[in-house]
Amino acid sequence: MKKFVALLAISLLFACSSEGDSVEIGEKTTLEVNEVYDAGTVVKGEVIRAVFTVKNTGDHPLVFGEVRPSCSCTVADKPSEPIQPGESTKIIAKVNTANVSSKEVTKSVTIMTNTTPSTKVLIIKAKIK
Repeated sequence: MKKFVALLAISLLFACSSEGDSVEIGEKTTLEVNEVYDAGTVVKGEVIRAVFTVKNTGDHPLVFGEVRPSCSCTVADKPSEPIQPGESTKIIAKVNTANVSSKEVTKSVTIMTNTTPSTKVLIIKAKIK
């Protein structure tokens, strides 16, 4: 049963289709993203909503394995479907500044994809007043 569940999970991750395109294991692509979101000055307690636009600049579908925030005050979503060549998607990260004790905040979100290198770190920064 465990083997079946593992096989099913792998199949769902890599066997998705969009307009007949399928994702093959090992296919690498490239992406373009603005890696720093500067929220400027925010009031302590405000939730920063950082939007990162990710464009697939390669020849194969872009697949997100994981989107990992640096701490519990930051949450981020990840695209559930592969991004086809030439298309874009958004990663939205939210930072709760309620418990920030400094005058500046710098948080990160690490995205893991089928690119080389496979990880990219996105930075969210702001000044707190």
